[in-house]
Amino acid sequence: MARILFVCLGNICRSPTAEAVFAAKAAAAGLDVAVDSAGTGTWHVGHPPDRRATAAAARRGYRMDHIRARQVGAGDFRDFDHVFAMDRSNLRDLERLRPASGGAKLGLFLSLAPDVGEDDVPDPYYGEDGGFDRVLDLLEAAGDALVEQLRRAG
Repeated sequence: MARILFVCLGNICRSPTAEAVFAAKAAAAGLDVAVDSAGTGTWHVGHPPDRRATAAAARRGYRMDHIRARQVGAGDFRDFDHVFAMDRSNLRDLERLRPASGGAKLGLFLSLAPDVGEDDVPDPYYGEDGGFDRVLDLLEAAGDALVEQLRRAG
């Protein structure tokens, strides 16, 4: 079973959306995966995802009501095979937080979908509601690529 963790800053917009999108795509593909999300910060620990993120995801059939924000911890680098950051700033934070014994592979989630033309999933929190749809477009593309990668790996 592949164990995948998605990480953004507060774990209320991008990473919980990535969790919901990828969990649905993996289930539809019949993949045996464990999926979670976390944030590098503590501001929203225990809170549900942003209502705008939840609404945008629901319009596409993704459920996020079960997700609660949490902060990434040292154990995550041991408990997950892959830790995908939503942007380069999150990746730098993860590289600093990663213990020497952490075996998880770190990377940018959008690196799996180079055709989208972006490296970073933009943070929609302070923008217009349409930003959440753009985030979904990007996460769906990267989610499809990850499903295909895991299928090939067997």
